[in-house]
Amino acid sequence: MAEVSDAELKKVIGDFLDMGHVDNIMAMFRQEPRYYGWTGEILNDSRFQVRLGLSVLFEELRLLQPDKIALAIPSLLALLHAVPPAPSYARGEAVSILAIIGSEAAMAAVRALAADPDPLVAEVVRDIMGEGA
Repeated sequence: MAEVSDAELKKVIGDFLDMGHVDNIMAMFRQEPRYYGWTGEILNDSRFQVRLGLSVLFEELRLLQPDKIALAIPSLLALLHAVPPAPSYARGEAVSILAIIGSEAAMAAVRALAADPDPLVAEVVRDIMGEGA
């Protein structure tokens, strides 16, 4: 049987999230923790359903694998600090997933973006920190 490359698997994960198959992806993440390290790459997708699916996925994984979800933090930070910058919608969703993770390290990363030059990202941070406009 032919091996599936990481790039192909990331595409499949995005496609499944786009189709609403969050449960399938949840099973994959629970089985293989290295997938957490792909979160930022998967999140940087123009399809809204993929980004929404990742948020739903992390809400569930926070309950099911609270000891593993922090594995996504480095990939989310890489997305947030990419040069050139990732699209605003992807960066805003990365901040939201950091808040879902909710660890001290994740929340420190959120607070550090309070003065982000991207107004959408700064607004998401204000909402998370309870400082609505």
